[in-house]
Order: sequence, then structure tokens, then C-alpha cells
Amino acid sequence: MRRLFIVPILTALAVGGWPQDGRASHPRLLLTAGDVANITATMHESPGFMRSLARTRTRVDRYFASDPDVPAPMDAGGGYSHEQHKRNGIAIREAGIVYQLTGDRRYAGHARSLLLAYAELYPGLGEHPMKKEQAPGRLFWQSLNESVWLVNAIQGYDAIVGTLSDNEKSAIEEGLLRPMADFLSVESPQTFDRIHNHGTWAAAAVGMTGYTLDDSAYVEMALYGLNGDGKAGFIRQIDLLLSPDGYYAEGPYYQRYALMPLVVFARSIHNNDPERKIFEYRGGLLLKAIYACIELSYGGLFFPINDAVRGKGLDTVELRHGVAIAYAMTGDPKLLSVARMQKSFVLTSDGFKAAMAADHGKAEPYEHRSMLLRDGPSGEQGGLAILRNGAGPGHQALVFKATAQGMGHGHFDKLHWIFYDNGNEIVADYGAARFLNIERKNGGRYLPENESWAKQTVAHNTLVVDGESHFGARLAVGERFHPDVLYFGSDKGVHVAAASMDGAYEDVSFSRTLVLADGVLADGLVVVDVLDVTGSGARQYDLPVHFKGQVIATTPPLRAKTEELLPLGSANGYQHLWLRAETEVAADALFSMTWLAENRFYTYSIQVEEPLQVLFAELGANDPQINLRREQAVILRMRSTGDSTFVSTLEVHGEYDAAEESTIGSEGSITAIEHFSGGDGALVKIANRRSGERYLALSNQSGHDLEHAITIAGREFEWSGFYGLFDRNGPIRK
Repeated sequence: MRRLFIVPILTALAVGGWPQDGRASHPRLLLTAGDVANITATMHESPGFMRSLARTRTRVDRYFASDPDVPAPMDAGGGYSHEQHKRNGIAIREAGIVYQLTGDRRYAGHARSLLLAYAELYPGLGEHPMKKEQAPGRLFWQSLNESVWLVNAIQGYDAIVGTLSDNEKSAIEEGLLRPMADFLSVESPQTFDRIHNHGTWAAAAVGMTGYTLDDSAYVEMALYGLNGDGKAGFIRQIDLLLSPDGYYAEGPYYQRYALMPLVVFARSIHNNDPERKIFEYRGGLLLKAIYACIELSYGGLFFPINDAVRGKGLDTVELRHGVAIAYAMTGDPKLLSVARMQKSFVLTSDGFKAAMAADHGKAEPYEHRSMLLRDGPSGEQGGLAILRNGAGPGHQALVFKATAQGMGHGHFDKLHWIFYDNGNEIVADYGAARFLNIERKNGGRYLPENESWAKQTVAHNTLVVDGESHFGARLAVGERFHPDVLYFGSDKGVHVAAASMDGAYEDVSFSRTLVLADGVLADGLVVVDVLDVTGSGARQYDLPVHFKGQVIATTPPLRAKTEELLPLGSANGYQHLWLRAETEVAADALFSMTWLAENRFYTYSIQVEEPLQVLFAELGANDPQINLRREQAVILRMRSTGDSTFVSTLEVHGEYDAAEESTIGSEGSITAIEHFSGGDGALVKIANRRSGERYLALSNQSGHDLEHAITIAGREFEWSGFYGLFDRNGPIRK
């Protein structure tokens, strides 16, 4: 028997029309009856929308050329039954939409046949035979996939319900839609009331079902949680998972994934209960999340931090919905250039508006910019600093990860950085160890190496102390701590971010300042990295740099391991690294390494006050299933008994033309790096073989108007704010 709930009306949002005297005609979710009338009357004016409709119609025709299979649930992610049910859910939605936009009842019949088949199958299902331990599904191995399926299928049902007999509606609603909505909500409280992307998808599925079935209990439950007190549910998801800047707690990859239920349910709320003003909630936070998702990318691909499966980008269906909705709500012409890059429009009123505007030449370039996206519900749990030089396709971007843990999908890599140039990732992040939906690779799940390698600190470009990962790679500990952003600034070709971290290691704290400067601290573009470590007792400090490209030269030369390969360690990720070469660098001497990526050279240089051991490592040790990609890193190792500072630079220079057999500027220009401390700040001196000496002054305080001074070798450097820039003649313009 279906359980009924009496849910109190909350005042977190202006409450819409529940209960209402009658409901609008179907469809009423992402498409409304009014939308359909408008689109069908004018869609011939939008070739882009017509192409998207034609492609979808062809896809549906091909899918239903034979009777689709509705198999018994058997396989985990990527297996036949999993993929077939996923395809069927999408086919139900697409067939229903094509019916609405063409009026051809054959498509309604396609969706009806599948819905009736599932209405017969679903009541007899128990837990999936390949169930995931934490949240098993029935149709799928995890309930998350069930939520995704229902978000798709309910749109198809909404589109065709007017073509169904009373008996067909009863069979589908009582055999499939209500049992599935109940399973995802009242029968799965541990997921439904969870503040997590799984909970977001479940809330969207149940809420959209409620709107379609005229069931206010489902809608209010989805909005405010099972108890109706607002401590869970869709509104609480928005409050706790998104920062005031629209950054999603689990990082860019999962921001893309969670964006889908956030925006499609929000659009359904807006269409059915506009009085709730969902897109105005918390200063338009959902729209900010769409823009933030766009900014969390380079070259159309998302930054691969945390559990990111590489290769996802702005052309995904989630962003096609998000960009279309944002354009419909804002009219921002810059969004149209993103929509055009996506090469397909969603078949909704929002997609139609975006397509029509793009077809009529209203698009303007979307120019990425430097920004700090704060993390945490109140924006006080660190943040992600994105430093960009330029805005075009090949611009430089430095991503400084000073965010909170990111829940179970977070990695143990505080104050980690990645760098892009010339359309390529140059200083890299591994992302997740997973072959998504490839069943033969661990059922499409995350691989064991995701825990033993990808999440471990040595897999990232940040400080490793005594060969151990941050927080001992313990999630519960990592969730308690977050970095503090000390400074962020961007002006006239100089971009600066600084943050500090306490709690990653016992009795060790560290801070990091990253500067992206063009033509100011070196002849061309350079990254300056100052990593200060405060500790006590004998410690081993490792600083990995994972890079893409072919090594050209190092100074001093590396001694290669040509006759044997041994892992760098036995745990914490080191067991997966082969030691390929090594060298030693004297205290206060400079180590430099140049590599070639595509047609450009990069030189990394570092100076420390203690002797330095340089380890060149390649990924692949202790990998019996050959799950790991063959990637490389240089690890700078220093042993210290007190406070230490790593000062390094990354230069972008030269050009290699294989077709013309031409090489220009293959050698970096920085010849020395020195670091000085004193007074209320520090100074980095960079010697350049072509243009002399440049200086970067850094304060210990982040105030924009504070005055600072430091005297080095009889010369006084004075500046205001967090940083100052100087050459031999005095201050350099900011």
C-alpha cells in the first residue's frame, strides 16, 4: 500500500499553488503546452533547432525499428542490461518529445509500449543482483541510476499521457511511476535525504513525478525532505552543495553531473509553480552554478580535479540544458557561443530560444576570465582560484585547488595546481582511476587504483610530508579541515592567488603563493610558485610535478635506471611509481628541466636552501591489471629539520615546427632564483639571462592597502597590498 504524507508548507520559498484548483494540460515539465504551440508555429525559422529535432527523430526511428528489449536486470554499470535500460529510459523521453513537436502519434505509441513493459516488469523486482552496497537499486545496480532513469521516463510520460486510455494510465502509474518514486524516497531515506548528488537526482525524479501526477505530497517531499522540515530535500541541496559563487562541493566533474537534476527540476518548478521564484533563490544561485560550470573548463573540457573521469566537457547533455536555461533566463548573448560549440540544442522551449537567437547571429564570444570560486555553503571553506592569461582557445590557465575535501569524491591534495597552455594540459592532474561504464574494467566502477593512486597526495602537484598523504588519506579527517584563501588578485597581466593549509599533517603547516605573469617577471609568460613549510623535527618533504611532454634536458643531468626498475615506495601511491632516473642538487643551486609539448617548450626551475634530491618517476608499478595510464613526474625531495621554502618557476617559451624542421627558443631564460625573508614579508629574486633581475615581493598579510617594506643587501623594497613587482630601476606597474 502506498504511504501518504502530510507535509507542512515551509516559507523557505514563496509557496506555489499546492493544492491547486485544476492543473495545466500536459506536457508540464520542461515543455509546456504553450511551449509546444509556440515552437511548432515558428521552428521553421531556426535551422539549428530543426537539425536537432531531425537528428533526434532519426535516432528514435532507428531505435524503434525493432522492438526494444526490456531485459531482466543482471549487469553492473556498462553491462548489457544496464545499458539497455538506460537507452530505454532516454528513448521514452525522446519519443515523447518528438510526438509533441511533430504530432505524429507513432512516437507516442513507441513511448507507451516501453512504459507498459516496465509497468509489468518493475513490481516483481527485488534488489539488483549486482547491487552496490551503499545504495542498491532494482532496475539498476545502484539507486542513482534509477533516479536518472525516472527523470528521463517521466518526461516521456508527461508528453504522451494525453494519448493514453484510463487503463493504460492506471497501469503505468500504479505499476511503475508511483512504485519507483516510493522506492527512491520513502523506501530509500538514506539516499533521498542525503546531501549529495545522489540525493539531488532522487529529489528531481520524485518531484517531477509529483508534478506530472498532480501529487503534491511527492513535490513537497522532494523540495523539503521526507520529514518536510527542510533539513533535507532539493532546497537544502542547493543550500549546502553550492557555494555563494555557484561552485559545487564535489568539483567540476560532479558539478556537471549534479547540474542536470538541479536545472531540470528547477525548470519544472518554474513552469508549474512560478510563485516559488526558484531561479531567484539565493541571488540566482542556480544560474551562478551554470556559469561556474562553464568557467571550470579549458578548451571545452572540465578541470580534472577530484574523481573526474577525463574527457567530459561543455558539450555534455547536462550543459546543453544548463546553457539553454541560463540563456532563456538572462538573454546573455555570450552563452550562445557556448551553445553553438555544443552543436546540438535540447528540444525544449529554452533550447528553442537559444537556437533561434544563435541562428539569427546574436552570439557574442564567451571570454573566460580569472576568478576565485569560493567553496562551502557560506563561501568560507577555501576556494578554487582560476588564473587566466588571455581568453582565446590557446590561452594560459593556472588552476589553484584550495578547496574543501569534496566529500567522498574528493582527493587528498590541498594546495595543488594544474597548468594549461596552447590548448593543452601541461602540468597535469590524473583525475580518477576509472573506465566509466566499461563493464570489463571492474564493472565500470572506480578501480582499486583510485584509492591506492589517484586519491593519494603524491599523485598531485603539492607537498607530501614523510611519504604520507594529507590527512592520512582518511575522508572523515579531511572533511574537518579546509584551506584558507589568503589573497586573490588579477590585474594587467599579473594574476596572484595565495592560500594556507593547517591540519593536513600533524605539526606541519604550509602556505602557497602562485603567480601567473606575462612579460613582467621574465621575458615571456612565467608561473612563480612559492611554497612555505612550517614544521619541526626531521622531515622529508616531497614536491611532485606531473607534466605532459617529452623531456629535452635537465641541469644537472639525470642518471637513468637502465638495468632495473624499482618502485619508489610501498604505500600511499609511491608503490605505483617506477624510479626511472635521479640526480642531486646542492643547497642554493638551481635545478631546471625543459620539456616539449606539442610545438612549445616549457622549463621548470627550482631553488631550495637545502640539498635537493631529484627523482624522475613513471607511473605503472604494482599494476597487475594494467589499469593505470603511463604518466610521468619529477619529484623534488628535501630533508629538513625546520621551516623550509620551495621556490620554483615554469617558463613558456620557444617554438618547434616539425614540418619545417625549425626550432626557436628551446632554452629557458631564468638562470637563478633566490629567496629572502625579513620584516613583514619575503622577496623572490629571479635572474634572467636576457633582461636582468626581477623581484617579486610578498607580504605576510592580505590587506589590499597595507604598506610593506623589506631590505635586502642594502636595497629597500616598498609596496602596498599583498605583492609588489620590481626590476633594477624600481617598481614595475601592476
